[in-house]
Amino acid sequence: MNEHEKINYVEFPAKNIEAAKEFFTTVFGWSFIDYGPEYTAFSNEGINGGFFKSGLVSSTDKGSALIVFYSNNLEQTQSKIEDAGGSILKPIFEFPGGRRFHFGDPNGNEYAVWSNV
Repeated sequence: MNEHEKINYVEFPAKNIEAAKEFFTTVFGWSFIDYGPEYTAFSNEGINGGFFKSGLVSSTDKGSALIVFYSNNLEQTQSKIEDAGGSILKPIFEFPGGRRFHFGDPNGNEYAVWSNV
């Protein structure tokens, strides 16, 4: 649904779009629609978005916004990420309201996963 002046779409850089598709399909069950060799889109994943061909990466160390996923089981989600070729950038830590960890996808983009359980 398009809501006036609400965040509607997010795009991520990807050196290897096929690797991004395989990773997010394996870990989170996403599906994609390709729009040529340099762009792929996903929808119905909490927010719609896509990956564009780029040599750059999204990282909080470089000032990027952080996309945060929610999980009912942090350890299980972390295992899925590692099994699919992701890397753990910050191990599970506590913060007021829950726990979380940061991970990198196969393209080097940084994300986080949090849980309140």
